[in-house]
Amino acid sequence: MDRRSAMKQLAILTGGAVLMPACDFSEESILQAYQNLKITASQKELLTRIIATVFPGKVLKSGPDLQLQDFVLVMCNDCLDRGQQETFVAGLQQWEAFSNNQYGKKFSQMNATEAEDCLRATLAMDGEGDEKKNATAFISTTKRFALQGYLNSEYFMTEIKPYELVPARFYGSKKIETA
Repeated sequence: MDRRSAMKQLAILTGGAVLMPACDFSEESILQAYQNLKITASQKELLTRIIATVFPGKVLKSGPDLQLQDFVLVMCNDCLDRGQQETFVAGLQQWEAFSNNQYGKKFSQMNATEAEDCLRATLAMDGEGDEKKNATAFISTTKRFALQGYLNSEYFMTEIKPYELVPARFYGSKKIETA
């Protein structure tokens, strides 16, 4: 064996060994866009379903059309402290099991009216256990950030309630008469 061939094979082997830990072949990988949150793609889809229940898009655009799930995750990642982030993630991870225990169905299997009733009841309940506290905090945080994102979206600010600079228009009640 000559030295050039050995060096070439060694370089290929070293490059492969360096890249191997980066290859993740698991089915559920964590989304890398949110450094502080450990969110998987299926959990993001569940969050999208919850936001679609809050903003269904019957008259106005729906929440998923405005990408509110991304806004909620970015706000949770950037603006909440570590304890609030852990509570949010725990509530998201336990949401399917919680809705199944409390309401007899998984949230992803509910129709629109059952999902609305589930969210209303969860927001109204008192948190008496860790599971209920996490679920209530998760839903209230999701609702708060989704509403903030909706009201600050380009769609809302241009088509629903157009922004006008101060002092905007003046609608006086008297006409000015010339002398």
